[in-house]
Amino acid sequence: MLKRRTVMLGALGAPTVLGTRRALAQGSGPIRIATAGPMTGQYAAFGAQMRAGAEQAVADLNAAGGVLGRQLALEIGDDACDPRQAVSVANQLAGRRVAMVAGHFCSGSSIPARDVYAEEGVLQISPASTNPRFTEEGKWNTFRVCGRDDQQGQVAGRYIAQNMRGQRVAILHDNSAYGRGLAEETKKSLNAAGVQETLFSAYTPGERDYSAIVSRLQQANIQVVYVGGYHTESGLILRQAKERGMNVTLIGGDALVTNEFWQITGAAGEGTLMTFSSDPRRRPTAAQVVQAFRAKNIDPEGYVLYTYAAIQIWAAAAARSNGVDPRRIASLLKSGGPWQTVLGDISFTDKGDVTVPDYVFYVWRSGSYAEM
Repeated sequence: MLKRRTVMLGALGAPTVLGTRRALAQGSGPIRIATAGPMTGQYAAFGAQMRAGAEQAVADLNAAGGVLGRQLALEIGDDACDPRQAVSVANQLAGRRVAMVAGHFCSGSSIPARDVYAEEGVLQISPASTNPRFTEEGKWNTFRVCGRDDQQGQVAGRYIAQNMRGQRVAILHDNSAYGRGLAEETKKSLNAAGVQETLFSAYTPGERDYSAIVSRLQQANIQVVYVGGYHTESGLILRQAKERGMNVTLIGGDALVTNEFWQITGAAGEGTLMTFSSDPRRRPTAAQVVQAFRAKNIDPEGYVLYTYAAIQIWAAAAARSNGVDPRRIASLLKSGGPWQTVLGDISFTDKGDVTVPDYVFYVWRSGSYAEM
C-alpha cells in the first residue's frame, strides 16, 4: 500500500552517508523516496502539482511490482519555498533514509537542500528548479528534468526583441534565486539583441498591494512587463496595472504554469505570455498517465508530469543497476541514457542537466493557457 507522510519540522539526527547507503543496500522492506516542495504557503499550488505527480508515480510503480521487488513508500517534505525550512526538511528526509528526492521546486530551496543531500548520500532530481547554480556547482547527486534559466531567458529576451521592438519594456524580479536569475538572463538576451529595457527593478514578494511599483510602470509609460517571479505576485501586479487603465502585456516564465494565475488576474490575465516546455500533457509518451490523472479529476498541468518523470527515471536506473546505491545511480544517469519517461526520452549532461531543453511560448486566453 502506498504510504503518504508529511514531513514535520523538528530536530532529527541525520545518519552518516555510509549508514544511509548500507541501510538502502541491505533493506528488505519498502524503499523510501520523497518529494519536497511548497506544500503550504503562497506557492502551494506547485507543491500540489508535485505531490500529485509523485503519488501517481509511486502508485503505478507499486502496482507493477515495485522497484527490485520492493514496494515504494513516499515521504512528503514541505519547505514552503523557504531556504531555511528546505535545509531542515532535507536533514529530516536524510534521517528517514530516503533513496532519492524528487525536489525541490524553488531554486532558492533546492540549492541549500542539495548540499545536505550531497553530504548525506541522497540523490536529488528536481522537477522544476531552473537556476543554473543548481547544477553548475558540481555536486555528484544533483539532476533536473527541466531546463535552465539561461536557456529560458534567452528564448524570452529574443522574443521580446523580435516581436515588441519599439515598445517600452520593464523587467521586474522578486530577488529570489529563481526570479532574479531569470530576469537577469532575459535582460542579457534582450540587450544582446540590441534592445535596452526602460526599467529593471525588484519588488517584495508576499505583499498584496503593488501600487508603488505599478506607479513606476505608469510613470515610465511601460508597455511590456517581464516578471522574473511567481504567479501570485505577477498576477497581482498585472491586475493592479490594468485597474489603473494601463495597456500592458505581461510576460513571465514557467512559474506561471498554474490555473491559480487566472484566479488572481481574472480577465486582466487575457493575453499574458509565458515560457514553458512544450505541453507534456500532449505528448504520446504521457497519454496513459494523463488518462489516469483525468480519471481522478486531476489536471496534470505544470510540474505534475515532471515530478512523475523524476521518479520514473530513478526507478529505471535502480532496476538497471540492480540496486539503490545513490552514487551508482548518479553515475548511471549520466552515462546510461536516454531514459524513457512520460516526457519522452531524457538524457543528462555530466552536470545533471537535460541535454535537450525545449522552451516555447504560451498565451493565456479565457482562463487557460495553450502553446502559441
